[in-house]
Amino acid sequence: MPKLKKGGEPRKSELPSTIARSDKHAQRTFAKAHDAAADEYGEGRRAHQTAYSALKHSYEKVGDHWERKSKGSRGPSDAQAAGGRGTRKKTAGGVDANASKEHLMDIARRLDIRGRSTMKKSELVSAIQKANERSRRS
Repeated sequence: MPKLKKGGEPRKSELPSTIARSDKHAQRTFAKAHDAAADEYGEGRRAHQTAYSALKHSYEKVGDHWERKSKGSRGPSDAQAAGGRGTRKKTAGGVDANASKEHLMDIARRLDIRGRSTMKKSELVSAIQKANERSRRS
């Protein structure tokens, strides 16, 4: 998986596609966390999950890339991220489930999610998560 080049930049070819389409800071955050986790736990699923967990504290998934959270909303993005390793809580797949409903409505509008005006907060999170999955596959 990602290793940092001499200049501190990760090799885009080694990054997951959604991270490769994100800004350089997101790429470095993921790569550094992955490298540290791989040194600690070895290459594999745990290193990958640790890197995503680190990324989710400062970034949220919007469509086919990751965007930086506003300063006031940094931290765990869902119950799984807050619980840490071993928790059985459900993940929101990069959607900032702890964000305000207004923020989620803005993201849903940008992703052109139909019916968003009548959705509850939990429904918005699910709809954004599905839209993110669709955009990743295309």
